[in-house]
Amino acid sequence: MRPRSIRARDTLAAAVIAALVFGVTAAGADVGLRAEVEADHLRQTQVDARRVSGAVRDGSLEGTIPDDTRGRILIQVVEPGGRVANATAAATGRPPVSRLWPSSNLRVRDFTECHGSWPGRDCYVVEAIRVSTAADSVVVYASERLPSYLVNGLLEGVLAAGVLLLAGTAAWVTWRVVGRTLGPVEAIRAQLAEISATDLSRRVPEPPGQDEIAQLARTANTTLDRLERAVGRQRQFASDASHELRSPLAGLRANLEDAAAHPEDNDLREVVRSALRDTDRLESIVTDLLLLARIGTGGTAVHEPIDLAELAGAEVRRRAGAVRIVTELAPQVPVRGVRMQLVRLLGNLLDNAERYAGSTVTVGAARLDGQALLTVADDGPGIPPADRERVFERFTRLDTARSRDAGGTGLGLAIAREIARAHGGTLRVEDAPSGARFVLRLPLARAKPDDRA
Repeated sequence: MRPRSIRARDTLAAAVIAALVFGVTAAGADVGLRAEVEADHLRQTQVDARRVSGAVRDGSLEGTIPDDTRGRILIQVVEPGGRVANATAAATGRPPVSRLWPSSNLRVRDFTECHGSWPGRDCYVVEAIRVSTAADSVVVYASERLPSYLVNGLLEGVLAAGVLLLAGTAAWVTWRVVGRTLGPVEAIRAQLAEISATDLSRRVPEPPGQDEIAQLARTANTTLDRLERAVGRQRQFASDASHELRSPLAGLRANLEDAAAHPEDNDLREVVRSALRDTDRLESIVTDLLLLARIGTGGTAVHEPIDLAELAGAEVRRRAGAVRIVTELAPQVPVRGVRMQLVRLLGNLLDNAERYAGSTVTVGAARLDGQALLTVADDGPGIPPADRERVFERFTRLDTARSRDAGGTGLGLAIAREIARAHGGTLRVEDAPSGARFVLRLPLARAKPDDRA
């Protein structure tokens, strides 16, 4: 029985709450209005009843009781036994207003008395005054008819209709307001329902403002951005794997088939060594592709404080190559990141620099404009400006002296840039007097109070 939609539930709740609130208010108004009208009528009857009672007591009442209310208030003087001894013109000839007879101990009684049945029922506010404590004392009755709307239920009907009208208005307003509020949510839902794994470029509409719905839309679009990037990585992985693994596998298979078909014409040791070289290359390509697919997708890698200058110095000292490496490392260049990934980034840059350097590779680390700066430069042939972005693409081959040789997988610089982006930084090729100069910029880590101590 519970409504399924939020709009219907909110509307129902608003209608029930409004009915309860307005119902209680209407009940209070009914009681208050009824009490006020009855009290006002009673005040009028008390004045006239006590005036006539005093006149009867001192014997100054002669003839018919005068009536200044034009019959609105009925006054009777009733003797014991129920005979009307005197009355106003409007009450003459009528039976006693009430059968209630005040006792000598309680000479004045105020009450409401009704005659007949609904809907022709009449109710009166009555004051009965026993003139004296004597056994044969007469009683003065003064009564005034209550308005019909207090007797026939008209007041309650009007108030009930008002409650229903107000509750209905509250429900209608809630329905419109909630519908207008949830309209963007429905648009977001409809757009999400149309987004599939084959088309992740679509985004949900973002309403203006900073309310919860606008934040929901922005969060949904941010999530879709991450999902699109993740799916793109998977597709790129599949494309790269199918493209780059085909040639080594084909060569490996051809060598093995030739050796199997003509064992007497092949040097078995050389065939095995060639197969191992191809297997090593295949393993390197698969490892790099898997690393590219994982970088930037979150995971369980923990970021830790790292001194970029110290990390660069340790990586340079670990290498013993034919190329001379010169370091220009400033002290205390703190960043936060995954140590093994930053080591891999620097290692890939050094591998690239050593491969194409003429004689010297220069590694620098410093702070600049609130960022950590790491540079790796070589004195090789350099990279033309038109190719400075292409070198970061996967498996890129340049038509210059910096084309990929047989010793690399063609993924080193692509991996380095992805690691930089995953750490909130950039990796670019910048101008240099000679050779190529790779520049890594990362956000500086904020020092904690404990670190400064």
